Amino acid sequence: MSQIKPVKLNDFEIGGDKLTILAGPCSIESKDILFTVAEALKKLTQQLGINYVFKSSFDKANRSSIHSYRGPGLEKGLELLAQVKKEFDLPIVTDIHLPEQAAPTAEVADIIQIPAFLCRQTDLLVAAAKTGKIVNIKKGQFLAPAQMKPLANKVMEAGNDKILFTDRGTSFGYNNLVVDMRGIPIMQEMGIPVVFDATHSVQLPGGAGESSSGERKYVETLAKAGTAAGAKALFFEVHPDPDKALCDGPNMLSIEMAEKVFKICNDIFKLVN
Repeated sequence: MSQIKPVKLNDFEIGGDKLTILAGPCSIESKDILFTVAEALKKLTQQLGINYVFKSSFDKANRSSIHSYRGPGLEKGLELLAQVKKEFDLPIVTDIHLPEQAAPTAEVADIIQIPAFLCRQTDLLVAAAKTGKIVNIKKGQFLAPAQMKPLANKVMEAGNDKILFTDRGTSFGYNNLVVDMRGIPIMQEMGIPVVFDATHSVQLPGGAGESSSGERKYVETLAKAGTAAGAKALFFEVHPDPDKALCDGPNMLSIEMAEKVFKICNDIFKLVN
């Protein structure tokens, strides 16, 4: 098995001997929600000794309906993420959908995330790579784990070896996602740390007709399984009141749920590592 190459971020490593969590609201709804989640999760992760990266999206371009909430857009969204970064001294991960979004996003974000449905888009991967930031490639719901290697090669051949993979399940249609835990060691055999996305993995794409649904009650189960399978980091979407969230509410965790899940996953991580 190839040795996993940790990715350095500020004063910690993703893929090292401490669990890293990427977490925050699905999309940016308001400054108040961003600050509430950032403050709570920073305090929680500090108490648990977990590396923390704040996550939220300025635009969710892949929505079930043209009427679905997407976010405030690039300019306003990055402005709010910059405020979170400054106020709470947190690294930021956010996703891009177009190559021209890479450079401005890199002025704020420490990790540029490639959405699962766009993971094979060469121009997007190259643009993200050229920023010099960490590139987190989400495994497409339509790809086998081994098919991630050529995508990493695109980033590396563009001059960037700071790469993460994120697994968020595989789709076989019928509004469902299935997680194959073998994918974690398969992808990590490429030497790249794997993030397991526990909240998107319980999503039911298009399950509510005009929007996606989800099964929040299974997030803890999958998060524990992903950690036990060797994931070096975990990804969660967290909201003060998920049932009132404008995007992905059915699969997001409340702050209270996050406290429980983060703690037990950190305990499992310590045992496994």
